[in-house]
Amino acid sequence: MVRAVVHQKTYMVEEGTTLGELAGKIQKPDGPVILLAYANGKLKELFRPIEENSYIRFVTLEEQAGYMTYKRTAMFMFLKACEDVLGAGAVDDIAINYSIGNSTFCEFLVKDIQVTTQLALRIQNQMEQLRDQDLPITKYSVDTSKARKYFESIGLREKQRLFRFRRGSKTNMYCLDGYENYFYGYMAPSTGYIANFLVSPYQDGLVLQTPKRHQTEKIAKFYPQPKLFRVMQRSREWSKTLGVDTVGALNEEITKGNISHLILLQEGLQEKLLSDIADKIVQEDKKIVLIAGPSSSGKTTFSHRLSIQLEIAGKKPHPISLDDYFLDREMSPKDELGNYNFETIASLDTELFSRHMNQLLHGEKISMPSYNFLTGKREYRGHELQLAQHDVLVIEGIHGLNSRLSKNLPDESKYKIYVSALSQINLDEHNRIPSSDGRLLRRIVRDAMTRGNDARETIARWDSVRQGEEENIFPYQEEADIMFNSAQIYELAVLKQYAEPLLFAVPEDCPEHQEAKRLLKFLDYFLNIKSEDIPKTSLLREFIGGSCFET
Repeated sequence: MVRAVVHQKTYMVEEGTTLGELAGKIQKPDGPVILLAYANGKLKELFRPIEENSYIRFVTLEEQAGYMTYKRTAMFMFLKACEDVLGAGAVDDIAINYSIGNSTFCEFLVKDIQVTTQLALRIQNQMEQLRDQDLPITKYSVDTSKARKYFESIGLREKQRLFRFRRGSKTNMYCLDGYENYFYGYMAPSTGYIANFLVSPYQDGLVLQTPKRHQTEKIAKFYPQPKLFRVMQRSREWSKTLGVDTVGALNEEITKGNISHLILLQEGLQEKLLSDIADKIVQEDKKIVLIAGPSSSGKTTFSHRLSIQLEIAGKKPHPISLDDYFLDREMSPKDELGNYNFETIASLDTELFSRHMNQLLHGEKISMPSYNFLTGKREYRGHELQLAQHDVLVIEGIHGLNSRLSKNLPDESKYKIYVSALSQINLDEHNRIPSSDGRLLRRIVRDAMTRGNDARETIARWDSVRQGEEENIFPYQEEADIMFNSAQIYELAVLKQYAEPLLFAVPEDCPEHQEAKRLLKFLDYFLNIKSEDIPKTSLLREFIGGSCFET
């Protein structure tokens, strides 16, 4: 017998009892499903046996690691269902592309498959059968060279290319009722764990919906986001045109010595898009440009580069940070823990902002505020502003798209821009790279370089940052007049050399170690790209340093 301590309660179990068997004794019928477990500080799948005295903490759907496991397992079941409905080999022509809200968009690469409501229903029904049968999901290890040959033989070219650059001699594979595939990350032990999902047709593909982390018992209504979908689709199509839409393809370009040309193409494309946006602002004679986006999207560099394009077009831009309209700290709202909440729009003096913007639009001169983050007070330092005929206000802040901020400003004067770093490449056909991972790595590098925060601190705050984005940014993204993708195809291969030492420094005995370990494993798929070839005007320079816009 071995001792397992769970939430200060001791269980004596037979040696070899699985974590899942113990979880079954603890799982509450009305509680969020348990999907993983920390055993003596190490994250493990539930099929793993308990072989020594252990302190165990179970991980549910409400935690990020459990949430991603749920989504990943649901995707495995989706691909298996597609094989059952469409025939063996069907998944070779299915690409798991990107997220739309809480849904994952899946594209069929062959034209003879008609995506209909009936097809979605057939796959949904087959997934429900897999769930109801509670089929085991098994994991086994093979030589990486064998895995590469296997995927080459069945036509999954991007998986084959991914494993060409894999350093590990062994690769973990998963099997569900005879269907085998490789997935980056952990799985649930059986299909019965994945209770809720929904398959629906959207555009020319299907979307797979799973519960939200904090709404675990139901599927939230799917709201199409056509603007976000369009910018994601355009980015993916551009990466496909370049032949660099997966990590394996990127690594091949690096080994061929083509990366300098790829960087120039990427930077040139972004400059053209910036020029097009500036031309639109000028053509429509907009006076107020509002820029918003989630953390580490490169909003600051974007606003600088857009301002240059506006100057080229004959305008005089005036940068304004919404941070300068913070309420004095003692007047700021607090969260449920009693801490000041600077993520909510209630922390801004929207009345003063609205009054100032309308005064400027009417040609009046105003004294601009400046927020002192040390004292928590608004100050006036003699900065006066008055708009001339060709002047444009370029305003940046996380609440820029919130209608509460600008509802009293004339619509004909406003131009709203949503900036986000949306992943343009995936690991392979069936393993997408979450955009949030790219933004987290950007922030880890930047925080260490400019704010003196180590990776542990940045990781510890990330969940709170994401929650703030869910509440204050993402609900308003479709209100933008245009969206700009600030991610670059090559950037993760550049960030790698900066992020790895910071992640290795995260202590093993802290809660953030597991996330640091996951990110290190993820970065191991990439070959390095030297930063010397990155232009000083690049959005990436905001995070790795050396930007010509730094003050």
